Amino acid sequence: MKKTKTKQILALLLSLTLVFSMTACAKTEKPETEQPSQETPAEEPAAPAEERSFILATTTSTQDSGLLDYLLPIFKEKTGITVNVVAKGTGAALELAKNGDADGVLVHAKAQEEAFIAEGFAKERFDVMYNDFIIVGPESDPAKLLANAPNDPIKAFELLAETKSTFISRGDESGTHTKEKGYWKELNITPEGEWYVSAGTGMGAVLQMADEKQGYTLTDRATYLSMKDKLGLVIVTEKNDKMYNQYGVMMVNPEKYPVKETEVQEFIDFLLSKEGQDLIAGFGKEEFGESLFVPNAK
Repeated sequence: MKKTKTKQILALLLSLTLVFSMTACAKTEKPETEQPSQETPAEEPAAPAEERSFILATTTSTQDSGLLDYLLPIFKEKTGITVNVVAKGTGAALELAKNGDADGVLVHAKAQEEAFIAEGFAKERFDVMYNDFIIVGPESDPAKLLANAPNDPIKAFELLAETKSTFISRGDESGTHTKEKGYWKELNITPEGEWYVSAGTGMGAVLQMADEKQGYTLTDRATYLSMKDKLGLVIVTEKNDKMYNQYGVMMVNPEKYPVKETEVQEFIDFLLSKEGQDLIAGFGKEEFGESLFVPNAK
């Protein structure tokens, strides 16, 4: 009996010891701390590249003839630069640039271009190409220009004034209008009356008006050829040194306005390069059998 009681006491002590040990272990063991997430934060999407572009103020002839529609996609593919074209008469195109609303100009009135530089709006101009002016009129040719002044614009304008044959003037201070005014000045004639219509619009629209009114007009050859099949007008006076039509390109002075200098320079370089000049030389050959512009960059 005594032995049995002793065994019970020992068993109780052993149980108490075991419980105490387990409690002590539970207190000393530290719970595992969660490790911070090692996931790499998602990268922010890259900002889209800014589009490269600039504004080109130019004449309606480069637009209406289709030349820019031909050249600009090639230029964009080569450089990624978008050229935003504003086509007006040369005078209006230069005024746009003078107001800081264009980065570059491509026009065809050299005296106005040189004045533009002299006034500080550009530093330099570059010859790009030329074509020529022609006088067109109805096939009936009531002023008899083809018979009496086929190669003489001064004589042709004299006959237009004498016969009071309908003449549609650009009337917009464009390069073409400037050339026309030079002819009248040489004759000391101020054209006026119902026969003389000042349209104040672009070359394409003036050709359409001349066609509708069965009148005459002065035009660059390129625009006429590009529209010839839609018109009932024929060339009556052409091929005279006084009908030469030079085009020049300029960057607006970056010291005067915050122009897209790099983009404009790349465009100028393209026009003056062998590649650009060859493209200009080939424009129109397949469709019209002759180049609409003759490249002459120096």
